[in-house]
Amino acid sequence: MAVALEAISGIAPLRVWHGDAGLPDGLDFIALPGGFSYGDYLRSGAMAARSPVMRAVVAAAERGVPVLGVCNGFQVLTEAGLLPGALMRNAGIRFVCREVALTVENSQSLFTAGYEAGQTITIPVAHHDGNYFADNATLDRLEGEGRIAFRYAEPVNGSARDIAGVLNAAGNVLGMMPHPERAIEAAHGGTDGRALFESALRQLVG
Repeated sequence: MAVALEAISGIAPLRVWHGDAGLPDGLDFIALPGGFSYGDYLRSGAMAARSPVMRAVVAAAERGVPVLGVCNGFQVLTEAGLLPGALMRNAGIRFVCREVALTVENSQSLFTAGYEAGQTITIPVAHHDGNYFADNATLDRLEGEGRIAFRYAEPVNGSARDIAGVLNAAGNVLGMMPHPERAIEAAHGGTDGRALFESALRQLVG
């Protein structure tokens, strides 16, 4: 994630420790990367969502600062209450690690404006707990409000309605299981993730 942000923005991102009580002043973009916070021993993202720095992340998101959570970062955002739903164990209880096709459902957010609605992109996934779940009323609300950013083009992990990425109501928080930061260089297999970061950067610089 840090490499992708620097490659596209030209600025090395600040790295913030989970135990910090706050965030540096003037941050204009926050990214929660993938991984296995606390080993995911309790529930994926549940313990990290209670880390001291997350209070500052929530406050920043509520002020309108763009926040991107990828894979474990998506799990943390749901556990912190910034996004609805939960990420459960994959259907079939298998770790999924491969490239997948995504359909861009919303091309109007600050993260997705670089894509066309209905466009198919290819992004890698690597997760064991990416099965997105929410009750039907929540799913209907997400659909009706255009808050589903990405959908799997075919079943990948059992996610409800094949949801791969979700936006908050204000549109400044995006959580997604696939890894766009792993798809910014042709030498690494593809560049379909690049437009997400470029879109966010354009919004930030006006």
